[in-house]
Amino acid sequence: MLFSAWVAAKLKTMKDVTLILERIEQGQMQGSEELLPIVYHELRKLAAARMAHERADHTRQSTALVHEAYMRLVDTDKVHHWNSRGYFFSAAAEAMRRILVEHAWPSTRLSTLNAVDSSTISE
Repeated sequence: MLFSAWVAAKLKTMKDVTLILERIEQGQMQGSEELLPIVYHELRKLAAARMAHERADHTRQSTALVHEAYMRLVDTDKVHHWNSRGYFFSAAAEAMRRILVEHAWPSTRLSTLNAVDSSTISE
C-alpha cells in the first residue's frame, strides 16, 4: 500500500512538471518559481553525476551548478519549447555540461598560455 501511494505521488508530480513547463512555454514565468522545488532533487542527482567526472579539486559545487543551469533553462528573455519532461532534463544535463566546460576553459587557457610563455623565455 505504501509503495502504491509513493508511485501515485510521483506520477502526480511528473504531471505537475509537464503542466508547469507548458505554462512557462506560454510565457507565464511564475511557473518557473513553482518548477524548481519540484525538479530540484532530480537536478541535484544530474549535477552530482556530472561532478563525479570532474577533478577532485574542482571549485564549483553541485548546488551552484544546479542553480546556474536552472537559471539558463528558465531564462525570461528566451522562449523554450519543452517537448516533454525528458527533454527538459536532457537540456538541464547539457546546460550543466556547458557550464563545467566554460568554468574549465579560463584555467585551461591560462595554463596553456603559461606553458607557451615559459617555452618562449627558455629559447
